[in-house]
Parts: sequence; C-alpha cells; structure tokens
Amino acid sequence: MTATLTILGLESSCDDTAAAVLRLVDGVPHILSSIVQGQSDLHADFGGIVPEIAARAHAEKLDICVQQALDKADIGLDALDAVAVTAGPGLIGGVLSGVMCAKGIAAARGLPLVGVNHLAGHALTPRLTHGLAYPYLMLLVSGGHCQFLLVEGCDRFTRLGGTIDDAPGEAFDKTARLLGLPQPGGPVVEHTAKDGDARRFTFPRPLLDRPGCDLSFSGLKTALLRERDRIVAEKSGLTRKDRADLCAGFQRAVSDVLAEKSRRALSAATGCSAFCVAGGVAANATIRAALEQVAAEHGTEFIAPPLALCTDNAAMIAHAGAELFLSGHRDDMTLAARPRWPLDRQSPSILGGGKRGAKA
Repeated sequence: MTATLTILGLESSCDDTAAAVLRLVDGVPHILSSIVQGQSDLHADFGGIVPEIAARAHAEKLDICVQQALDKADIGLDALDAVAVTAGPGLIGGVLSGVMCAKGIAAARGLPLVGVNHLAGHALTPRLTHGLAYPYLMLLVSGGHCQFLLVEGCDRFTRLGGTIDDAPGEAFDKTARLLGLPQPGGPVVEHTAKDGDARRFTFPRPLLDRPGCDLSFSGLKTALLRERDRIVAEKSGLTRKDRADLCAGFQRAVSDVLAEKSRRALSAATGCSAFCVAGGVAANATIRAALEQVAAEHGTEFIAPPLALCTDNAAMIAHAGAELFLSGHRDDMTLAARPRWPLDRQSPSILGGGKRGAKA
C-alpha cells in the first residue's frame, strides 16, 4: 500500500507571500503547486522593504495564494493531512499573518499544525530537490542571514560560522542604494556587474586574516561608499562604467570571501555527503560558480537548488514541515510568531541577544 502525506505550506517572513502543496509518496516529495506573489512594486519607492506595508500585503494575499495553490494542485482542503507555516524568523507582522492564516485553516478543518523555522526550510531544500542524506554542509546565504551549518537532521543543526554584521543580501541591497540602482539590489547589482571590470577597485576581503568561518560584509559596503564618494568628487557624478566597475568589484569581493570561508568550513566538516548552498544570494551566478569550484577542489559534491527554490517559497516550508511531522512534531494554537529563531540552539549567538532572544 502506498503511504502518502499531503501538506500545505505557507511562507510570509519577508516580502514574498507564498503557498504550496507538497505530497510525499513513500517518502519521496512531489511539489504539486508552488505560488509566490512578490511585493517589489509596493516597496520600490522606499529603497527597501517597509515592514508595515509588507504585513498588510501578506494579510491581503495569503488566502488568495492558498486558493491558487490548491487549485493548481487540483485538490481541496479535505485532501490535506497537515498545515506547515513559517513561524520565524522574519518581519514579525508578516510572520504573524502567516501563522494566523495557518491556524485558521488548521482549526477549521481539524488538521495538525507544524511551525517551521524559515532557515530550516532553506537548509533542508537539498533533501527536497536531491534526496540528499544527512549529514551535509550548508551555506545559507540570503538577504537577512549568512551561516555555515552542519545539517544532521530536520531539527539538528550545528553552526560552524556566520556573519557578525550584514548578511550578503543586505550588503547587495545597500550597494544598490548607494549607487542609485533600484531594489531588490541583488539581481540589479549582478546584472550591472556583467559589464564591469572587477579589478579596477581594490576592495577589502574582511576577516580573511582571522581563523574560523565567521564573515563580515559591513566594511566592504563602507569601502564601496568611499570609492563612490571619491569618484563623485572628481567627476561630479557616476558614469555607467563607474557603476558597472563598482558592482563588479563588490561582487567579486563577496564571492572571494564566501569561497575562502567555504574552504575552511569544508575542512572543518568531516564526513559530509555534500556541500550545499541555499537562500536568495545562491541565485547569483558568479557566487555560485565560485562555490562550485571550491567543492570541486575538495572533491565534494556541490548542490544548489533550482533558482525558483533559492528565493523564499512555500514548497520548502511544506517539505520541512513534512519532515518535522514525520518525526512526530506537532504544534497547537499556542504557536507564536518569532522575529528571531536561531537554528543552532547550543552555540552562543554571534549577533547578540536581547529581550526577543538570540538573533542567529
């Protein structure tokens, strides 16, 4: 007899509203539908994501995304076995919108509820796309996070290192703003860099002079700001070539730092089945190629998810929720939205704590 599990996933931690239906058949995941509605147009005039606008948009779009996901999967709510939802970390208004929507569906249909760590969704994506066995090394690199993780189970993560300040995606967004480029910054900086000379400017490679796998990108952004100001003072403005060269130099610096730190992480993580990368910045072709080269140097399989599963999506949340569900995890109506939720609960926070808990 074929064992199946059909689960609805919801994701609303930042500025993408997403719903997906995933079905496990004898343990093999199949994405029946994956709907993502972005908010770029809503935030374009503000140079970044406005949390209140994002939260309101999530509240308006979640039920629409759920219906679209069910329609595309050609099933109704009666066919679901559980509901999984991002319960953190993220912008609290958006996370809360998703949690409340999931609670409503679970309560109305009598379905089990599973709260998922958004970062775990990314970290477990190689198991969704490649059926990868534990343990493996994961570089989770996105707009808000950057960590090297030893993934040993669906709820077992050991952090080998991470950013002590800005995440790479955040640095890309700030670079775009400094150069007068539109948001989101990652794709725009990558596109602009294609016509640039990465050797024109000498940007720092932060923390490469220190041992370990921790990273820093704030100083790199400051170095770019100083170069921009120097050029503007000399020329009274930036040419298209200046912007392209600045973007190319910045991107190369980020790529070099991630590559070298990945070498160190691979040396520290013995017995891993593969080196994986996930998160929005993993969609950057230059960075992905550099990481693939590092894996080849170490004779380790390199796995990166399809581009549609690099950025925020609900299929990864449904899959992570399914793994947690099968391991016996359940939540109830007390499930809370969490702005901070570190995957590695044993290691000390590298970004500090506070009333809301550890950041990472």
